[in-house]
Amino acid sequence: NGRQLILVDGKNSAAEEREAIDFLHDLRCDGIIIYPRFLTVDEMDVIIDKYKKPVMVVNRKLRKHQSHCIYCDHKGSSFQATRTLIERGHRDIAFITGSMDSPTATERLSGYKDALIFAGIGVKEDLIVAGKWSPASGAAAVDTLLARGVTFSALIASNDDMAIGAMKQLSHAAVAVPAKVSVIGFDNIPTAPFLIPALSSVKDPVSDMVSEVINQIISMLDGGYLSQQNQFTSDVILRESVIDGPYYPTALSDRDPALK
Repeated sequence: NGRQLILVDGKNSAAEEREAIDFLHDLRCDGIIIYPRFLTVDEMDVIIDKYKKPVMVVNRKLRKHQSHCIYCDHKGSSFQATRTLIERGHRDIAFITGSMDSPTATERLSGYKDALIFAGIGVKEDLIVAGKWSPASGAAAVDTLLARGVTFSALIASNDDMAIGAMKQLSHAAVAVPAKVSVIGFDNIPTAPFLIPALSSVKDPVSDMVSEVINQIISMLDGGYLSQQNQFTSDVILRESVIDGPYYPTALSDRDPALK
């Protein structure tokens, strides 16, 4: 269509993401696609109001400009990952968060908590450890859990990198995966099926989202119609890192009739 693509890295903070967006605006780009990691929903709505030009946002559900976003239901996908482990007989489920200045991290933590409450299990704060998206932080989180002396038969990490670090550290501590602890990550990175054991993961439909956001921004530039249905759903991909837990099949309890 005769248009050029300019890529700018938002780096590692909300301030740097704003600087990158301002840079693209100063270049007088026809349209801007934003994939924020740190900027909040409210900040994105302000940016769209400010620039008065075609803007599409990936990875955020906007409140005001709902037709200007493409997003995954991170809370719902985390709920489903946790629920999958519960259905497989796990009740003591540890959780490694991402950096808590990231809306994605807070949504995934919220989905985990909601699934436990929905199943009548309740949330144990000692099973929740803060991570920073890196393999090293996943390993450190496992060290923290083991130092606390808490019991857990499954672990969810908010991305695959932390799940990999967690699995390595569990192995180092002679805690076998999945025999002693089942593990699920997020993002379904290309190496996940090739790990030993193969890593279970939540798969976001990234390719479909990218195609849709490009179609939407071109439609905006051409004065076309914007869809209001921009939510994409994720899939839980189970591999060797997850097996039945100690409460299977009694996990299908009367406290959660929906699990029967």
